[in-house]
Amino acid sequence: MNNIVAIVGRPNVGKSTLFNRLTESRKAIVDSESGVTRDRHYGKCEWNGREFTVVDTGGYVKGSDDVFEGEIRSQVEIAIEEAQAILFVVDAANGILDLDETVAKLLRRSKKDVFLVVNKVDNSDRLLAATEFYSLGFDNFYTISAVSGSGTGELLDELLKVLPEKEPEVDLDIPKIAIVGRPNVGKSSLLNALLGVDRNIVTPLAGTTRDTIYTRFNSFGFDFFLIDTAGLRKKSKVHEDLEFYSVMRSIRAIEECDVALLMLDAKDGLESQDLNIFSLIQKNHKGVVILVNKWDLIEKDNHSTDDFKNRILEKIVPFKDVPILFISVTNKQRVIKALEEAIEVFNNRKKKIPTRKLNDLLLPIIQAYPPPANKGKYIHIKFITQLPTHFPSFAFFCNLPQYIKEPYKRFLENKLREIFDFKGVPVEIFFRKK
Repeated sequence: MNNIVAIVGRPNVGKSTLFNRLTESRKAIVDSESGVTRDRHYGKCEWNGREFTVVDTGGYVKGSDDVFEGEIRSQVEIAIEEAQAILFVVDAANGILDLDETVAKLLRRSKKDVFLVVNKVDNSDRLLAATEFYSLGFDNFYTISAVSGSGTGELLDELLKVLPEKEPEVDLDIPKIAIVGRPNVGKSSLLNALLGVDRNIVTPLAGTTRDTIYTRFNSFGFDFFLIDTAGLRKKSKVHEDLEFYSVMRSIRAIEECDVALLMLDAKDGLESQDLNIFSLIQKNHKGVVILVNKWDLIEKDNHSTDDFKNRILEKIVPFKDVPILFISVTNKQRVIKALEEAIEVFNNRKKKIPTRKLNDLLLPIIQAYPPPANKGKYIHIKFITQLPTHFPSFAFFCNLPQYIKEPYKRFLENKLREIFDFKGVPVEIFFRKK
């Protein structure tokens, strides 16, 4: 299980720059394009052979200055509840502001490991100015420059000391299925509907973490673990409508599962929060089944199901090869069908295609529809093999891999899906030089 480290603090202290530094990415760059999903504020950090998950809370503050305090307070409360450790970022250039004091007060009351990170310390004057932050009352005090990286190594060394060692994974070779989605879409109801079928099928595993419950489901010919992260601790003062809350709750379940059941509310359709969770599933290369719950409450005609399905598929392009089921948890409609789909997706994700079969079936198609020539150079794909990863990934060996463009990559992915059935599973394609 990956530990979660949350980066909190008021706006413009350099949270996103620190996030980029820790995840060695440019993901949290401010994007002017509207509608861009916020999954770029979640990433992995590797340090000294250990890995943990970093969440940049800055991506989730919306609105004008007068609502910042309320939103930041909510996020800090969620981070305290969900993260194993917290990086509280302040700005040496501006000194202590009221909002810093507010955040500090919340964090001092928490039982979590808090690291006070004084950012923008890039000269001796700033180093001197940083000492005023000792008055915030935190023992773990670090001065860094997120832009240049100075001081971050020492911070990471100390951070690893407080993060629990990764627990051994449940090693039974049966599927692990997580129920994820926004608050109030029916996740707990689905869990209760499944587990209420026959109470003696519940076998909680000893030794699992307090954050995640694995429940063995062994009935109706199924045998798998349900991963539940919902409802484990009281919500305290967390506002349930916060996008940040949904993402924090979903991260751990998605990282630990093989297949995620993404639940939507039929009244709302696929909203931006659902898209964030969907892209988390994709980014982690997990299988996915979309469940549209409360379908019994919707007025329908002959085209309702198709119209609704098409609207979802339009929003999740280019990964559209996903099972979508319309269910009613309260009426127990298609709940068992949802499990059947999940198991099918699990099997698709484990599928291994023999190299000879791949080449026999795909090379004739590639010869008939080769990649477009680039700058007068012709691209020849000679050989294909599946890579030994936990999810379907394929290497296509060719003379000029750098010239193959995204549309042709999509064409090959579609052919793989058409011929071998990878429904519900993200597929990765790599081009390598022969």
